[in-house]
Amino acid sequence: IVLGTTRNNFEGKKVIHLEYEAYMSMAEKEIRKICRDVRQKWPSVKHIAVHHRLGVVPITEASVIIAVSSPHRAESLEAVMYCINTLKASVPIWKKEIYKDDYSWKENKECFWANSGK
Repeated sequence: IVLGTTRNNFEGKKVIHLEYEAYMSMAEKEIRKICRDVRQKWPSVKHIAVHHRLGVVPITEASVIIAVSSPHRAESLEAVMYCINTLKASVPIWKKEIYKDDYSWKENKECFWANSGK
């Protein structure tokens, strides 16, 4: 299981909370694709759960949870790592960090479209 929680600071700024937005139909499609890919790469995987919150997420609360079960932990651990990395790289979910007097939209360094114009 991977549980991604909201941190309370970023580069010395105090984070009040996060806000997530998504292109829902595409995000759901991409998450289903990730699950299909996991089942192809690790046929022994029995169950997969992927959930990413949208809207306001207070600090210390989970933004994303991924759980994978299989008869052997190695496959589950590899599949979970694949899920979180692929989710960050391909699922259209955007994060806004809210500070006391400011905010900042964040992009995942893994995101394939983040570096396309650079």
